[in-house]
Amino acid sequence: MPGPSFHGLSVLTLESRRATEQATLIERFGGRPIVAPSVREVPLESQADAGAAIDAVVAGRFDCVVLLTGVGMRAWLAVATERGTRDSFVAALAQTRVVARGPKPVVVLRELNITPWVVAPEPNTWREVLAALDARAAEYSVTGEQVAVQEYGVSNPELVHALTNRGAIVTAVPIYQWELPEDLEPLRAAVDAVIEGRVDVVVLTSGIQLTHLWRVANEMGKGGALRDGLARAVIASIGPTTSEEIRRRGLVPDLEASHPKMGILVTEAAANARTLLTAKRAAKA
Repeated sequence: MPGPSFHGLSVLTLESRRATEQATLIERFGGRPIVAPSVREVPLESQADAGAAIDAVVAGRFDCVVLLTGVGMRAWLAVATERGTRDSFVAALAQTRVVARGPKPVVVLRELNITPWVVAPEPNTWREVLAALDARAAEYSVTGEQVAVQEYGVSNPELVHALTNRGAIVTAVPIYQWELPEDLEPLRAAVDAVIEGRVDVVVLTSGIQLTHLWRVANEMGKGGALRDGLARAVIASIGPTTSEEIRRRGLVPDLEASHPKMGILVTEAAANARTLLTAKRAAKA
């Protein structure tokens, strides 16, 4: 029985850090990758908040620490290293209840010989973080507790609000921010390719990728045309958070990965893209 295949369809990937890996996967499944890196992870100019949070962890002032990304945790460790407090930070973190939003923060914790108290299950959104905490409420309640939330490229007001509603005293810890790439030409070319119908499939591994593509399109005066072009393509989403951003833009994800992993997303997109695209174009004919 033949395996998954894009059957020569053109596939737009907006991945940045793992762009080469994703493009290779697309080619392996018979697709023609169009690569347009869309995100640059930039450390904040001031790491005062991260430094203050490190001091608070070392002093034992946080009852619980929520880690949202592996990249953010590594960046937080880098700040501790620059301050000369890495060892004391890691030692104190090991004595603190640590909640990990999925496998990527867990990888970093394992390298530090720290066992997380709670790991949120798939699809690893902030909702699973809350559900995991609620499930352990008989053992530990965040009510009246000092909770640090290590943020990613943007803040997560929904999570902070939900924790606050549960009675937690929340400290958001921003580490880095998402910016557009320095070279915008691949994104501009991607906007034109979508508008001109030269993109059959769009593979999204985060909502910020779509946000940045739209930002570039708006700067080109082509935001409306981009929406029309995307509506004609198959849009494959890695998970619920990314799908929410797709819907917020007035579009519908045609496929959501069964597990929030890049390899599974590309495999399932390859298996279904041709059928989905044929049906979509027939419906619009």
